[in-house]
Amino acid sequence: MSHAFSPIEAFHREIRGFADFGTSTTVIEKSWQGRNLPVYVNEFWTAKQRAAHSLHEVSYRACFKPQLPRFFIERFTSPLDKVYDPFMGRGTTLLESALLGRIPVGCDVNPLSALLCLPRLYSVDMNAIEKRLEDIDLTHVKEIREDLSVFYHPDTLRELCALREYFLQRETAGTLDATDSWIRMVATNRLTGHSAGFFSVYTLPPNQAVSIASQIRINEKRNQTPTARDIRKIILKKSASLLKDLTPVEKKHLSQIGKKSQCLTSNSAKTSDIASNSISLVVTSPPFLDIVQYDQDNWLRCWFNGIDSKAVPIWQLRNADAWQEAMRQVFLELARVLVAGGIVAFEVGEVRNGKILLEDLVLPAASASGLQPFAILINDQEFTKTSNCWGVDNASKGTNTNRIVLLQKTPPSTQLELQM
Repeated sequence: MSHAFSPIEAFHREIRGFADFGTSTTVIEKSWQGRNLPVYVNEFWTAKQRAAHSLHEVSYRACFKPQLPRFFIERFTSPLDKVYDPFMGRGTTLLESALLGRIPVGCDVNPLSALLCLPRLYSVDMNAIEKRLEDIDLTHVKEIREDLSVFYHPDTLRELCALREYFLQRETAGTLDATDSWIRMVATNRLTGHSAGFFSVYTLPPNQAVSIASQIRINEKRNQTPTARDIRKIILKKSASLLKDLTPVEKKHLSQIGKKSQCLTSNSAKTSDIASNSISLVVTSPPFLDIVQYDQDNWLRCWFNGIDSKAVPIWQLRNADAWQEAMRQVFLELARVLVAGGIVAFEVGEVRNGKILLEDLVLPAASASGLQPFAILINDQEFTKTSNCWGVDNASKGTNTNRIVLLQKTPPSTQLELQM
């Protein structure tokens, strides 16, 4: 009679024998609450394995590769299961979930996240995009923000301000549809950049908008003046690029699942709109202890979308105790929304030159919230020596590794299954 392995047992067996990229898994044991917690080190996914789907090509700070959520979605969920990211950013986990036929759920305190993510969860048509762009009047504008002329040619700035007014008016009137939302998402990502594929003169990459004063210095240093850009043409070209990998099966998934998706703009510890016991898998990467200036990076994107960037309550967690307490509150909420047996893949990063390993803060915070750890997985794309993967050198710099704490919501009677 064959033995039916639980999902956790099956995962341990697979990962211990994993060698898809030519190396065997190294197992390190970490002592935790009187037992040894396995730490698995290998190249489990890689940028070379498959190019990320073109729909992911939206710039945002601190994104993980789509291969990371896909790895766990394929192993711990079935079609139409709900997959959740409480710190969704640009929506990598949500989009991978939708492409795989799962129902995506996301939350982020930054309202830009929903603007960037939701349009890509629906099936859009290039003909509809082109027709809508033709119909939008870019000659009528009430107010031109002249200080942005350091980024844009006068003609481009006028059209950009007209496009902004169009979206804000449609949003206020409640008539902003899926095609409008797609065009707004693409335009938001073409505001500034370092090539002719953006509306602006040469500047920093699109996820790091520089200040007006800094752009003046860049223009002077490069002896450059903004040239006219064809806004419609740029939006159409980027739209075609985003949609180029979409297969008929994936398009069907999006057409069916987009309307079932859920994107909240909220504190991740306060998500009453998500039903209890409804989420099968959580894949996320929380804000780390690093200091990221979201207000400075996103001021231009926020302006374009009518958002007060200074009013967005982004967490600035600058010490370990504050970070751990914030994560404890999030874990309590995750324990509420997860189904019994649901899984959390919680990517953490080490900071301060490896002196703080965030998994050491995650483990007690999660356990206190009813989530039990069953493994730590370290994906090392260069597969350095084992000693380097554990808190020093390559791993401490976070250059080519992902460190994921794996947790399960499980009743006390089944917790012994976690001890492998």
